[in-house]
Amino acid sequence: MYKDKKIIVVLPAYNAASTLEMTVHEIPDLVDEIILVDDKSDDATVAVAKRLGLFVFQRAENGGYGANQKNCYRLALDHGADIVVMLHPDYQYDPKLINFFVKFIGDNFFDVMLGTRIRSRREALAGGMPLYKYFANRALTIFENFVSGYNLSEWHTGMRAYSREVLENIDWQSNSDDFVFDTEMLFKIVAKKYRIGETPVPVRYFKEASSINFWQSLKYGLATVGVGLRYFFRVFK
Repeated sequence: MYKDKKIIVVLPAYNAASTLEMTVHEIPDLVDEIILVDDKSDDATVAVAKRLGLFVFQRAENGGYGANQKNCYRLALDHGADIVVMLHPDYQYDPKLINFFVKFIGDNFFDVMLGTRIRSRREALAGGMPLYKYFANRALTIFENFVSGYNLSEWHTGMRAYSREVLENIDWQSNSDDFVFDTEMLFKIVAKKYRIGETPVPVRYFKEASSINFWQSLKYGLATVGVGLRYFFRVFK
């Protein structure tokens, strides 16, 4: 709880058993509830989540990253969240920084908070970010900033927070069920002129951390360009 606002962390999970406990143990005490949506994992993600006392929703089939998030936000709103923090449970992002996300929204500075991994090339690469992903991230972010008129340091983070108002007024239900869900979400937020803040999040890449492969990255990049062009030509209402 923060200033009478209920804080819920949502974890869109797929095969996160090896990193879930580390992630959950570093989530700060101001969080009232943690919801994990499992996208039909092949490992012990659900068992670990239940042992940790999380609220667990199991999808009947693997629907994709975006489909998972749709369940996350529906559940968070149904459970009365005032601020929702979306965090990848792969331990790439430091959960202790959730405090900053919550306070910036709870104190009414911003409606949306993003955790940026890209403060400098040296820092990102030192943290283990693959070189091709770094340059792809930078190229896509430059493109997205150009078509949106914003100047965000990163559009592709897996640590975000939203106010309840944003989730109630953005049509995220029609977003893609795939990885481009987050890009569509941000462009719709930009279109409605919500206030977006950023806070630095150190990069933490390691063997167990989830990551999409090269071909998935290429597909995601092309889809991101498509979303940006649709925004540029005012498809988003």
